[in-house]
Amino acid sequence: QGRPVESGGGLVQPGGSLRLSCSASTSLLNFENMGWYRQPPGKERELVAQFGKSAMITYADSVRGRFTVSRDIARNTMWLQMNGLKPEDTAVYYCHSGQVWGQGTQVTVSS
Repeated sequence: QGRPVESGGGLVQPGGSLRLSCSASTSLLNFENMGWYRQPPGKERELVAQFGKSAMITYADSVRGRFTVSRDIARNTMWLQMNGLKPEDTAVYYCHSGQVWGQGTQVTVSS
């Protein structure tokens, strides 16, 4: 209740693609502070892509050029298109809007 909801995770081979979705109710949207983080096995949660003020987007160096974040405010939805996936992209991916976080979706990149 009252959380963004992620979907679209799964198992994919190296070099493959996945598209994650994050849906939230209007009351949860924080347009100047929303984005995607991930937590690899045994590691801390880290930034993947983030919308900031004036819709500026910040990407982690490790995903820049491979991942693209987008959103449709009218549909209360945000996406993360992930191309050229690598085994090191394996993680639980979380979306957040302000201080409210989803439950996460597992992405596993393996042959």
